[in-house]
Amino acid sequence: MKRYAVCGVSARAIGMFIKPMVERFYHNSQLVGLLDIDPRRFEVCKEKIPQTQNVATYLPEQFEQMIEEQKPDVLVVVGVDRTHARYIVGGLEHDLDVITEKPMATTSEDCNAILAAEAKSKGRVIVTFNYRYAPIHSKIKELVLEDKVGRVTSVDLNWYIDTYHGASYFKRWNREREKSGGLSIHKCTHHFDLVNWWIGQKPVEVFAYGALNYYGSEGPYNPRKVDGRHCGDCPDSTDCIYYMRWTTRTMDSIPKDDHIGALGKIERPYTNYRPDRCIYDSEINIEDTYVATVKFDQGAMLSYSVNFSTPYEGYRLAINGTKGRIETMEFHAPDRVPFPTPVQTIDYFPLFGAKETIHVVTRKGGHGGGDPILLEDLFLGVDPHRPYEILSGALDGAYSVVTGEAVWKSVKENRPIKISELLKI
Repeated sequence: MKRYAVCGVSARAIGMFIKPMVERFYHNSQLVGLLDIDPRRFEVCKEKIPQTQNVATYLPEQFEQMIEEQKPDVLVVVGVDRTHARYIVGGLEHDLDVITEKPMATTSEDCNAILAAEAKSKGRVIVTFNYRYAPIHSKIKELVLEDKVGRVTSVDLNWYIDTYHGASYFKRWNREREKSGGLSIHKCTHHFDLVNWWIGQKPVEVFAYGALNYYGSEGPYNPRKVDGRHCGDCPDSTDCIYYMRWTTRTMDSIPKDDHIGALGKIERPYTNYRPDRCIYDSEINIEDTYVATVKFDQGAMLSYSVNFSTPYEGYRLAINGTKGRIETMEFHAPDRVPFPTPVQTIDYFPLFGAKETIHVVTRKGGHGGGDPILLEDLFLGVDPHRPYEILSGALDGAYSVVTGEAVWKSVKENRPIKISELLKI
């Protein structure tokens, strides 16, 4: 029976880790501690998950006390991104294993500190890159391993975040670079990790452009230039096209919120924080659009773009190699797509042969069916029947973070950024 303590009692922590821990994996997992800066989050957790009623709770300054009193075997780190490194390093210094949400950290400095701490520790870090576990993504990895494309020469990846999901990042703490590292780290680490894992190569240099095109005080659809509004009681809501695209004036019709709303309707989910801040506030200091080129150590090149305000959500992918090409396109959140969406397939084009279309068996669950499989690896151990490595560690997490940091630094400094400038390994 392993003992777990959770640092950061977010909606993600409750739904993704705490609930499965006490319901699906209770036979070998014991939740012994909860840590958060906001005591209201403990109340929400205990309201939603009755099995946590008697779990001890701690504030951030009581981290060492929690470790001493509860003696966990594993820390689960799921708080605001900038707090991850503190708890990861703290856990490793106590020789604990650490499971952390992405991004592992928000700066290369913190990544280096984590790697150094892990090298001295009996514990290890697992970064929960659940996109790897989606059946369609695992199949792409298998095709590369089967040498279907040969040596990978280039990758094209274009990611689209729709106006509902994209706007959500600018309502919450993610909109401050100091807390999230910017979206090139908070969100794009998912994408960079997928590419790194798919092709089995390491990034070595990045050049990028980026801009704030849709959100912030200069957003083109801002109905009135004033700070401090909130969607829940905004006097300008009926004049805000981002708001009215997804709801009605009486809020009788609103889409499912897979962030704050993932636990259902909660009155007062936080003490002094509102996750519905205006997407046009002047404090927003991150980009919403990136285009980047990444060079890899074995010669592959990535052409990447992401846009956080598009009419639909999903991605287009192509992997080119000396023997062929893989293509696929995915649509996310089909209930928010304004047209019929096709079933996702993978097209394989041999360099000198006929096209093959591959249909992949889907699974239920978040992140394309990846979440349930990831949880089994975390709480039951890695699937012994899987012939390739999928669970990601600290070095994987570091490469994804520093690639994202290199993106926004390249934007800021208008020059290529070498990964070796950031990651000291």
